[in-house]
Amino acid sequence: ILAQVPGPAASHLRHLAASILLMAQAFKRFVPLADRILVQKLKAEAKSVGGVLLPDSAKQEINQAKVLAIGVGRRNPKGEMIPMSTKVGDTVVIPRYGGTEIKLGDEEYLIYRDEDIVGIINEE
Repeated sequence: ILAQVPGPAASHLRHLAASILLMAQAFKRFVPLADRILVQKLKAEAKSVGGVLLPDSAKQEINQAKVLAIGVGRRNPKGEMIPMSTKVGDTVVIPRYGGTEIKLGDEEYLIYRDEDIVGIINEE
């Protein structure tokens, strides 16, 4: 399929495919336990609304992340399983501080407990 895509688009698609493959390999190596959630922070926009390229110092830190993997949940004092409130693929609001940083391959990820997630952003 990539052979049919012209010029720079094919290069971008090859890079994207390689990134997805690396992420898949990383997730096979790391499985969150109990009520922990593996997320990757969303990147700040490199352009302003008007289309002006922003330097790194002008980009605002984003407190949103994509859920990549979740644990099975935790048990209450009676031994009953408490289900996770997020699922893989959710876009969530994360606390400004906290979480455990982990680097898998060239990518950086964060691990939070389910109860630390501030909320889920529903797509319209």
